[in-house]
Amino acid sequence: MNKVADILAEYSPITLEEMSGVKLMNRIDTKFVTTQAQLSQLLGLARGEYRAQEIGGNRFSRYDTTYFDTLDFDMYRVHQTGHTGRQKLRFRTYVSSNLQFMEVKTKNNHGRTKKKRIPVADMNLADAEKTTFLAEHLRYAADTLQPAIRNNFDRITLVNHKKTERLTIDTNLRFFNLVSGQNLEMGPLVIIELKRDGLCHSPVLEMLRRLRIHPHGFSKYCMGSALTNPQLPVNRFKPKLIDVRKILEL
Repeated sequence: MNKVADILAEYSPITLEEMSGVKLMNRIDTKFVTTQAQLSQLLGLARGEYRAQEIGGNRFSRYDTTYFDTLDFDMYRVHQTGHTGRQKLRFRTYVSSNLQFMEVKTKNNHGRTKKKRIPVADMNLADAEKTTFLAEHLRYAADTLQPAIRNNFDRITLVNHKKTERLTIDTNLRFFNLVSGQNLEMGPLVIIELKRDGLCHSPVLEMLRRLRIHPHGFSKYCMGSALTNPQLPVNRFKPKLIDVRKILEL
């Protein structure tokens, strides 16, 4: 990881205030899965095209997230069976800035992801503000939900000079399953997500192709659940799980 930090230190910084114009709340996402060794190569190639988000002098941001699902894991099952119009509910804490949000993510049948969120102080679904928010944006009633899985990771955020895209790079990922009690560290695995406002030109796509890092769907909620809860069906996820296990050498 020291090599990654050394390369990242050579990037021009971008502040949270400057990032305000790159929210991309209605966006197209493309994910990639790779290793820390390949991440060093990618960061070397991308140096002149991107700026690195910096908070308090730090270019790695710690995230802590808890996902909720129904008692029979309907959100997971909808994703696992390949249905469109799927949703996720999560509480995400941005540790570096000490902020927490309740977020509903909806992916429609055109591949677009919409995210709605409100700031919160806790994960109690019973209070009026959260209940109202969920009634407006989530298809599931608040009293049918339970905490399902927690994860944390370190995130690097890059922004291209035109501010038309954001590249998030997640490392040191860990899962803590709140139902099965199983935990898992993801070691060298790295998740890259390209977030664009439509199909605008992306400098990093050619770099990823050059390194033979191909698009690879990776839902942290679904993959983490499949890896740590043996009671869940995994049929559609099997090829992705094989790829992940090769990286982890499980």
